[in-house]
Amino acid sequence: MLKTIFQYRHFIISCVTREFQSRYQRSLFGSAWAVVNPLAMIFVYTIIFSQVMKAKLPGIDSSFGYSIFLCSGTLTWGLFTEIVGRCTTVFLDNANIIKKLNFPRICLPITVVCTAIINFSIISCVFLLFLIVSGNFPGIPILSVVPLLIILILFSIGLGITLGVINVFFRDVGQFLGIVMQFWFWVTPIVYPIAILPKWAVGFLNWNPMMQIIRGFQTVFVEQKWPNMEGPVIVGLISAGLCLIALRLYRNHVGEMVDEL
Repeated sequence: MLKTIFQYRHFIISCVTREFQSRYQRSLFGSAWAVVNPLAMIFVYTIIFSQVMKAKLPGIDSSFGYSIFLCSGTLTWGLFTEIVGRCTTVFLDNANIIKKLNFPRICLPITVVCTAIINFSIISCVFLLFLIVSGNFPGIPILSVVPLLIILILFSIGLGITLGVINVFFRDVGQFLGIVMQFWFWVTPIVYPIAILPKWAVGFLNWNPMMQIIRGFQTVFVEQKWPNMEGPVIVGLISAGLCLIALRLYRNHVGEMVDEL
């Protein structure tokens, strides 16, 4: 499969390029919106929570602490939801291409993942610039973001492709995912610090894979420390299992998907 993907690398690159072109087509500012949107988000979070509401985190003295807490959580969650959400519908959204062209169908979710990573990279660069300008750059601990990102992407790919294959045969999966994501967001400490929760709630949230990953990002950017990798490593093992399940499911049903579509 890896050999096939490498042979179709130009097809994947052209799909990613076409995705960005269509997104900003007939736009006056073009791709500049990819920078303007995250800038607006950071500006709103900073003004509202650090200046207007004077929101602060327990044990964090920086006036930008809660803003950085929100940004690190929402950016991470955004990458996760983009990969999972688009992979879940990618085969349905490209049904016409699948029926007309002969190419490895796995190229479609790979295109989704590449596009999401590029979007995340652009937004992250803006966020890092904000951290540098505001004097909140975490320093050396930022290197731990790399393994956290790898685990997050693997978890998103495994879950997204699994749901994407199932969604071809059972269309309710795509509808149900939107509801699950809403609940999942609020049981993940993105807008509230885990320190304010009772012990029983913390014990419950420890079973949430995204909590382990996002908590790692928040530790790096907010506390400017190396995160505890025990939880993320466990999520990494789960992610590897999910990817194997997704690959097996895809191989077993890729021939049937064309008929269903």
